[in-house]
Amino acid sequence: MKRIVAPLILMFFFTVSYGQEYRVHKIDIEGNKRTRTAFLKRLAFVKEGTVLDSTKIASDIRRLKLLPSVANATYKLESIDDGKYYLTYIIEENFAIIPGLNIFTDNNGEFAYRISVFDFNFLGRNQIIGGFYSKDIFDSYGAFWEAPNLFTRKLGIGVNYQNLVSQEPVFFDNDSDVNYKFDYRAFEIKLQYEPNFHNRLELGLNIDSEYYGFLEGDLPTGIPEKLSANKVSVIGEYEYNNIDIDYQYQKGFRSILTYRFVTGNKGENNLLRNFFIGRNDFEYFKRVGSKGNWANRLRLAYASNDETPFAPFAVDNQLNIRGAGNTIDRGTAAIVINTEYRHTLYEKGWFVLQGNAFVDTGSWRTPGGDLGELFDGSTIKFHPGLGIRFIHKRIFNAVFRLDYGYGLGNDASNGIVFGIGQYF
Repeated sequence: MKRIVAPLILMFFFTVSYGQEYRVHKIDIEGNKRTRTAFLKRLAFVKEGTVLDSTKIASDIRRLKLLPSVANATYKLESIDDGKYYLTYIIEENFAIIPGLNIFTDNNGEFAYRISVFDFNFLGRNQIIGGFYSKDIFDSYGAFWEAPNLFTRKLGIGVNYQNLVSQEPVFFDNDSDVNYKFDYRAFEIKLQYEPNFHNRLELGLNIDSEYYGFLEGDLPTGIPEKLSANKVSVIGEYEYNNIDIDYQYQKGFRSILTYRFVTGNKGENNLLRNFFIGRNDFEYFKRVGSKGNWANRLRLAYASNDETPFAPFAVDNQLNIRGAGNTIDRGTAAIVINTEYRHTLYEKGWFVLQGNAFVDTGSWRTPGGDLGELFDGSTIKFHPGLGIRFIHKRIFNAVFRLDYGYGLGNDASNGIVFGIGQYF
């Protein structure tokens, strides 16, 4: 018994003495000009007076790199005396007031654009505030404010209002395509909770009105020219993030689950129905050598399988399949795989030129159809392609991308896709 107790006593005293010896006496932050020091210290796991723990310091570095205002983060440790250490986090700040311009073609093949301005470090606390204006045949606009750490380091809020107006193609069983003017107005408020830097949850309420007005096409018998409905949605999101970022390079795994329960009046002829939408994006990134990055996304989507032409999931250039076209099909379930290899072709100072080769593929369940359609090849789209990226390393999300996707198979399309930020 003595042989067991003695080592335990020695271990206890060693642990206590270790805890007393090696402690973080002071924490400082360097390099932050706009981001408030108090805010960054509030987010950090390591506090002054706590036991020195390299694992927690590494966690803080990864957490800081995920902030929109931080381009890169490192640290240094200096011994003071008597087991006390001086910890300094060294921040390389992003420029976080970002104007945006997205140019594309609308569903009539005409010129369309979206301009925006967002501040991702509002008040020096990494709050997001901004808005956009879009001309896509019709005028649209929106305004957003998110404060993820407003109440505590873990709890925040988000509010937004959007008025989205577009020309939407709707597909009917008789193979007729009908264009509607779609007017969507919505106010949304959500709570954001981040128990740790790996996990984030959102829960919110969305109140919206939807209006469809007939524009052109062969309208089937019994389908009204105008449809409208008022809806209330409960929305939620859960994100697991284990991504490590080093400027334009990423490695690790991320999963983002989003869901929406929609209820309200169902419009004329019961066409705008209540429904459930769930979607999970699984993302995996791997470094390849010193200049390569392999990026992958698997998207699984499922909705209530009502037989309605106004199905929630769309095949679209900007959403899932590059080169497919603008809203070329709809479905109530989907499996989409995007994989691409990114390679740094040139890098000097703040500028990076990156090339990429990709494959986008996916399949959809038609409204009222069977899940077997996801696997039998009847709805599959397969689009390989090449792209190029122009990247500013010290401006948040400053990635201008240009991709060309080429469709394979019967009736496949191809085309150029512009955008801001990596495709995923």
